[in-house]
Amino acid sequence: MRTSVWLGRTAPSRSRRTESPAGLDRNRITEASVRLLDADGLAKFSMRRLAAELDVTAMSLYWYVDTKDDLLELALDSVYAEIDRPREDADWRDRLRELARSYRELLVRHIWISPLAGTFLNIGPNSMLFSYAVQDVIRDTGLPLERQTGALSAVFQFVYGFGTVEGNFKARCDATGLTQDEYHQHAMGTIRAEPHLREISDYSDEIMSARGGETVEEMRERDFVFALDLVIAGIEAVRDRTGSPAP
Repeated sequence: MRTSVWLGRTAPSRSRRTESPAGLDRNRITEASVRLLDADGLAKFSMRRLAAELDVTAMSLYWYVDTKDDLLELALDSVYAEIDRPREDADWRDRLRELARSYRELLVRHIWISPLAGTFLNIGPNSMLFSYAVQDVIRDTGLPLERQTGALSAVFQFVYGFGTVEGNFKARCDATGLTQDEYHQHAMGTIRAEPHLREISDYSDEIMSARGGETVEEMRERDFVFALDLVIAGIEAVRDRTGSPAP
């Protein structure tokens, strides 16, 4: 049983009775899949809707893929190409911040990739290039080899969770027709109106005021920057205790 479009055979196994449609190829199909996923979301994605987008029959798509999962995995890998590569001459901390920010932006821009990234193997060419870039940065931290995968997880599992929540919140606001600030104010107003939640809401107001930021996006940005700095500080502390100083 094949578990990934990147494993085993690279061409569909079924025999076809019709000729391959002119002008159709895997790249065009993948690009159309990304457009549909961005527009309609993962739940509405289907081979039939994709075929309509491309103005071909659904069976025509099976010249290039065996299953819908193959298409989803191809689409997932294709958007990893949007992640900016860090500057080679920069300090590892700045390179890590650049990769983390670009990954976060990807998760917000394409909210459908979050569940797919947790489902598929992420071993396509663009995903592997991203992994290599991350490994290069972690290697330069000076952490002992046995600690490096833990540091990688600490950074990018945090970014994955942060970007996923951020993307879903933005999508929820878009669906209601409210801005993020309007949605946040409406939610907080509802909470403040409940007497049994007053203590919680008062403390939330206090810590949000201390954090600063006039808008939801500004507050979120401050949280992201500080949380990432905390993770980097943790890497430095462990490195200084167990490893060798990084350049």
